[in-house]
Amino acid sequence: QMQLVESGGGLVQAGGSLRLSCAASGRSFSSYVMGWFRQAPGKEHEFVAAITWSGGNTYYGDSVNGRFTISRDNAKKMVYLQMNSLKPEDTAVYYCATKPTGWPSAKSYEYDYWGQGTQVTLSS
Repeated sequence: QMQLVESGGGLVQAGGSLRLSCAASGRSFSSYVMGWFRQAPGKEHEFVAAITWSGGNTYYGDSVNGRFTISRDNAKKMVYLQMNSLKPEDTAVYYCATKPTGWPSAKSYEYDYWGQGTQVTLSS
């Protein structure tokens, strides 16, 4: 069992920054791949970023590569998403999720536990 709670969303101007946090509960957090996805109204889940259990490897979706940074603190059972140079098209609900086996993936169906999401809204 794993529970995930995201926080840090809000309203921000284009060009600004936000840092999202995801707090996890569960004994095996440090063995999970962690991912961030987002969903805009009327659209499917979009892969944002993922990180290996050790934090040594990170992966990003094309639309955020170079602007967003994923990190984790296994001792605190936290995953973070630093978002810089935000654009109006980054407006979405952002979710963190766990992938119990294998390597990071951009496929949302490979992730088993999901948080409730945090809203990020960009104003132009």
